[in-house]
Amino acid sequence: MKRIVLLALLGLTSLSAFSAKKRNSDPYVELDVPRDQVIAAALYTVHHNTLKLNAQLYPLKDSESRDVRLELKTSKGWKEVSRVKVCENSYGNERDDKSWTALFRIENWDDSNDVPYRVRHGEKAIFEGLVRRNPVDKEEIVVAGFTGNSVKTGHGGDISRQDLVDNVKAADADLLFFSGDQVYNHTRHYEYWIKFCRDFAEIMKDRPTVSIPDDHDAGQPNLWGQNGKISTAPGAVDGGYAMPASYVKEVERAQTANLPDPVDPDPIEQGIGVYFTELNWGRISFAILEDRKFKSGPNEVRVVPNGRADHVPNAAFDVRSIDKPGLKMLGDRQLKFLDNWGQDWEGADFKVALSQTIFCGGAHIHGKVGGRLYGDLDSNGWPQTGRNNAVKALRKAYAFHYAGDQHLATVFHHGVEEFGDANYSFCVPSIANLYLRWWEPMEPSNGWKNGQDPIFGNHRDTFGNPVTCLAVANPEKEPNGGDKLTTRAAGFGLVRFNKNTRKITMECWPRNVDIRKDQPYPGWPVTIDQTDNYGRKAVAHLPTLTVCGAENPVIKVIDESTGEWIYALRINGTEFQPRVFRKGTYTVEVNGRKFQGLEAKQLDDPAILKVDL
Repeated sequence: MKRIVLLALLGLTSLSAFSAKKRNSDPYVELDVPRDQVIAAALYTVHHNTLKLNAQLYPLKDSESRDVRLELKTSKGWKEVSRVKVCENSYGNERDDKSWTALFRIENWDDSNDVPYRVRHGEKAIFEGLVRRNPVDKEEIVVAGFTGNSVKTGHGGDISRQDLVDNVKAADADLLFFSGDQVYNHTRHYEYWIKFCRDFAEIMKDRPTVSIPDDHDAGQPNLWGQNGKISTAPGAVDGGYAMPASYVKEVERAQTANLPDPVDPDPIEQGIGVYFTELNWGRISFAILEDRKFKSGPNEVRVVPNGRADHVPNAAFDVRSIDKPGLKMLGDRQLKFLDNWGQDWEGADFKVALSQTIFCGGAHIHGKVGGRLYGDLDSNGWPQTGRNNAVKALRKAYAFHYAGDQHLATVFHHGVEEFGDANYSFCVPSIANLYLRWWEPMEPSNGWKNGQDPIFGNHRDTFGNPVTCLAVANPEKEPNGGDKLTTRAAGFGLVRFNKNTRKITMECWPRNVDIRKDQPYPGWPVTIDQTDNYGRKAVAHLPTLTVCGAENPVIKVIDESTGEWIYALRINGTEFQPRVFRKGTYTVEVNGRKFQGLEAKQLDDPAILKVDL
């Protein structure tokens, strides 16, 4: 029965085909479990008093009920609050080839208390967890970040994840963020998603979880979604999706159905959905982005018949020539979302962008020592104009960027016109590092001095984007196999957001350590101020605002010559002097109250504007 169930899931036609695939592929994952254990995990979020909880089940037998129940613990005992059917959407036509998920939605949720829950199937299967209260009054919010969950034995994929689970518990993380590549198999997402759930269920069941799929989850080595078109070229360099749309939709349902509703739910081509949205938790407003879904493919700018269109191996190639008009990175819909999100600070003290990867080319050496590239179109350093539009959108909201995918942990201060004029990003290391990368510029940093490691400081990435490197966890030059994960620069990240000081502290941790007594990777922790995420130098200042009647008001500055909002921020305290980047007249909004015709004439303007709210 075990092999028959798995055979149907894989869509194979014979036992000999199954045996060959099992021998030559990733480790076998058991799917026929005792019937009291058919619920593998539950992922949930709570946003604006709506609970969305997605329960992941093992395959059910023909004779078993498709009903799944959600019960909450009350003062009078357990009470059933919802009953739903297991998802019948499937990839292909096989009867057993389903996502086996059960999505619960409870509106008018009281998020002020911890609520024990349990998911039930049949008479015996029970999975218990805790819906945490919204930590709005907690001084420090901790977000644990992960990426790159390879299962390849030679790269540490077979090593237990219990060290990660134990460290999340030790940090008492308030939110889990899995930024992509939860599954490293291009045809068997369900099977290895079950393994992922089994590895992390212990921590996901008790705290909100954001899991967003990346290219390997969607069944391809790289992904340039190009609004959902069908890809037909090797390596998908023509843009679009290589796997059938039904497969992609199953992946996204399993990994993202628990997220808050998408802000712009219209599907893309092939009927593939979208999930970009906002999550407000603990007074932190998270923009959850889809890096890959709208991005242009490399064949839009270069076709390499006998090579990789996404890799530039030649230093003489002019990467500026491939930043052509009309190319997309985040796409128009997500940029519109970020524009609206950046202005809305209701119930938020911080703005944070969560996405698959950072907005630059964050590595120079790929795959092995000596594998230098002079451009990686799979990175978000390209297209440069699209990259700049995304970075500008984040800095207007003083937004910190938290991501993964690069197989290389870094902290960068991003620039657009100049070094450091925008926001900071933290790319977390891979859980198990399959494909190695190194940050290793050929030239020392701009302004390099004797004694300073030349890889840090101001550099141009391979696409010419200005970035300042503050920390990096490069692998060893001769990394060992999976039993030596630290030589492969594997690990995870923690970010601490302090709402009283408005400080952001990034921690990068190796695998198989105890965060209570061991040390993070060299160079970490890195601490910045919230306001460092807009590093642009002022040309002039407006009068200093002194606010009475409201603590920590929201300030928005609008350029009257263009009508454009320049930035918005919930300040820390009651006094703030707006800086601007050209002389002229401006409107300033303080908690929505407008003050028009304010003239920017000089730096450090001594004038004071008293605001009574």
